Parts: sequence; structure tokens; C-alpha cells
Amino acid sequence: MTTSPVERAADQFVTALAHWRVERGMSKKQLAARMGFDPSYVSHVEGRRHKPTEDFARRAEAVLGAGGAIWERFQEYDQLRHARSTALHRDPPVPVQWLPPGTGLIVEREVAELTYVDGTYRCRVRRALYNAGSEPVTRYLVKIAVDRYPNDPTGSNRHHREHPLSFDEMALVACAGEGDAIEPMQWRVKLDRDASKEVWLLFANERGQFALYPGERTTIEYAYTVGVEKWGQWFQRAVRLPTRRLTVRLDFPVAFDPQVWGVETSLAAEVPVRTPMERHDEGDRAVFEWSTDAPQLNARYRLEWRFRGANAPSYPATAPGNISNGRGHSPARDLGIVQRGSELLRQRARHFQLPREEVEAHETVDALLSALTRLEQVHDFSKGVGLSAPQIGRSVAVAVVRPADGASEPMVLINPRVVGETTDRDEQYEGCLSFFDYRGLVKRPLRIDVEHARYDGTRVITTFERAMARLVAHEIDHLEGRLYVDRMNAESNLVPDYQRPWAY
Repeated sequence: MTTSPVERAADQFVTALAHWRVERGMSKKQLAARMGFDPSYVSHVEGRRHKPTEDFARRAEAVLGAGGAIWERFQEYDQLRHARSTALHRDPPVPVQWLPPGTGLIVEREVAELTYVDGTYRCRVRRALYNAGSEPVTRYLVKIAVDRYPNDPTGSNRHHREHPLSFDEMALVACAGEGDAIEPMQWRVKLDRDASKEVWLLFANERGQFALYPGERTTIEYAYTVGVEKWGQWFQRAVRLPTRRLTVRLDFPVAFDPQVWGVETSLAAEVPVRTPMERHDEGDRAVFEWSTDAPQLNARYRLEWRFRGANAPSYPATAPGNISNGRGHSPARDLGIVQRGSELLRQRARHFQLPREEVEAHETVDALLSALTRLEQVHDFSKGVGLSAPQIGRSVAVAVVRPADGASEPMVLINPRVVGETTDRDEQYEGCLSFFDYRGLVKRPLRIDVEHARYDGTRVITTFERAMARLVAHEIDHLEGRLYVDRMNAESNLVPDYQRPWAY
């Protein structure tokens, strides 16, 4: 039984570590690899077989981006552990300020706004900074990139070579401070390419310098303009410094009838953003806002949109003169469906504990149906379509399947498993939303019996035949961490964009 303050503090550290590891979707082995430790080390720390070290805590905080929670728990544990030693001097933590690993700048809050007005986009970024380091900060690096045709890299590169982004058209301005203490910031070019720029914002102007010293705070703001002919339908924020809160706003004319969605890209996967987009209309403007607390370091959050209004600007998927073969543009990827290569697609999904987790099951099903509706708005699924929870970034055992007729309600499968199948099989070309641009020959049974759960926990068995049997079996494979390519013959090859209807 844990009785001493030191043991309680150690338990709290382990609890925080495990919580943020699960929150970031990492196994113990994956976290250890990212931290540069032996694969078993995290398991030993969480099992209380190893005592956490300062180096371990700093690396865990950096990799998991826990907003200081892991580091705070370690400091509490470390101070109690050395409480009896009066010879060892340790500086107390700064009140109400989390101290991240390492030194340098902290972004306490970032608000990035993109506004469309009369054929141009105006980007304005505001960051509240805290110098948690030991040296004064005299400059701040800003990176700006455009991509007119993100689904056609060759065409986009050619377009920007012919129409390079220039500093003159951008009209970049920057300032630091708040209220009456605002100072304009000079800037210096670090990198100047056709479609990307890097500049140093200087804590200086013609009146002198105003460096940000250790322990001080300030707010910087910079803004620039890019014409619609050079800006694609996306706005990305990259987390390059420890950040406590990130907010992104998009401001479009209501008449454009905008639709907006978000994607989070990390080293592990590309998944839909984990919190919903909020919209509110202000007169003739539609404002979309999305926020996240303690975003993971090195993560990228990309908001994308399309305009459905008759008078909205047109955004072709490929540059003029390019012929698309279907492989450059994936509606599934654009709408946040997890794509091949993600470890999430290789994990066995967790079964819901019903009826205790009925609310969570309903919420996941609603998210799947919403994603399916968005997909059906941009693509015609003549063979029917299915979607599993891992494909929208949730490792739980739920899938939805809509028959080929398109009029029937989707079949909801919770905690499904195949309990029977016929020996009669056929081989058809099969695709996947996570391999959107390719098809492959897969042999499947013509009929399967599937046991699955209702929300109240009761289980039923449903029989599926032919096309529905294929669709359902495909989605159950997803929940078991298996992809359709695993069922292809070794001699078979993937083919691009094969759309022939199944022969039933």
C-alpha cells in the first residue's frame, strides 16, 4: 500500500506518463524508441521497477508534448526524493508557469487567422511568447509556404516557377508588444524560394533593440497577403516550439457556401483533428474556429475546405494542362481518412464494454456516419462502401457499411466477429479508402455469419451474402489490424483506379 509522499508522487508521475502515452496513441515500445531508450525501459518505469530520471522525464515531456504535466509530476517527485538532503540545492519552480524540457521560447498561445477578401487571402498570426531559457531572444523565425495544387506536385511546382511568390506582393508586417508598448519589428530574409519563404523577425527597429530576456513575456504578430491564384485550399500550422494552446480561424464569405474539415499529421499517422470545428456566421461572413490544448511537438494541423457556392473561386485538383490519372487526388485523404503506412491500421481495435460504454459507442458511430456522408458527397461508391473506426483515427471495434443501392441505411457493426462462412468463394477487385487510388484481386467467401453487439450489450448474428459479405469482411479485417492486400495472392499486383462493378 502506498503511504509515503515520495511513493505517492512517483505514482502520480507514472499515471501522468501513461495517460499522455495513451492520449498520443503510442505503445510503450514506440515511446521508448522515440525517446532513444531500450524498448523495455518505459515498461519498467510504468511498472515502478525503474525510478524515473531527470533525462527520462525531459525526453518524455518533449516526445509526448504533455503541456508540462509530465515535467511537473517529475519535479514534485524529485523534490520530495531529495528533501532530506540539504546539501543538494535545487531552484524552486516558477509559480503558475510550467517549465518544459530544455531551454528556449514557449508559445503560451497562438491564434492564426486566414481571411478571404476580393481574390486574396490575408494571413495574420499572433503568438504570446515566454522566454523559458537562459539567454535573451533577439529574433524569431517565421516560415511561409504556398501550394496552389496540393494534389498535383509536378503541376504546382511548375505553376510556382512561372508565378513565384514575392515579398512585394506579400506585404509582410510584424510587431511586438501590447497596448501602448507595441513596437514594429524589422525582418531579414533567411530563405527565398518560389513557393516558400523564411524570414527572421527581429526584436529591433530603427529606434533600437528590445530583446526578450529570460523570464519575460511578449506578444508578436505578423501578417501577409497571398492572391488566390497562388494559395491552395489548405492552411497548415506546424508546432515547432512547445505550445500550450493553438487556435486557427478561417473567415470566408457566406455566399461561397464553404465546407471545412481538419487533419492532424504526426510522425505516427494522419488522422482527423480530435476536436470538432465550430462555425458561426457574422453578417455575410462564415467564421470557422478550431482549437487544441498542448499540441504535440512537431505535429501539423491542416485545415482544408471547398467552396460550393456558384460565385466562389474555382480550385481544380491539377494544374492546367495536366492529365490526372486518379492517383494524385484522393478524396478520402482530403477528408481525413487514415492512409496506408499508419501504424493505427495495423493494430487490433479495442472492443467496447457494453452497456457501460454505450455513450462512447454512439459517439463513434456518429463520427463514422458523418465521415461517410462527407465521402459520399465527393465520390460515387457504386459497389457500396464501408468505413471502420481505425480509419478515422479511433482504435475501437466499430464499422459501418452501406449497401450498393445507396438508399439503404448503413449497417452498424459493434464488436463484430465472423462466426461462420461458406467454402464457396469468389475473387474480385477490391479497394479501400485507406488505399484510395488502387485495387487488388481478393478472394472472399460468398456468405458470412457475423456476431455483433447492440448498444445495450446483447449480441446478435447477421448473415451477409455476396457484395455485402465482401464489404463486411473487409471492415472486420480492419478491426483486426488486417488490410485487403494481406489477402491477395503473392503473384497479384495492385492496379490503379480499377472501377469495374463486381459481378454478382
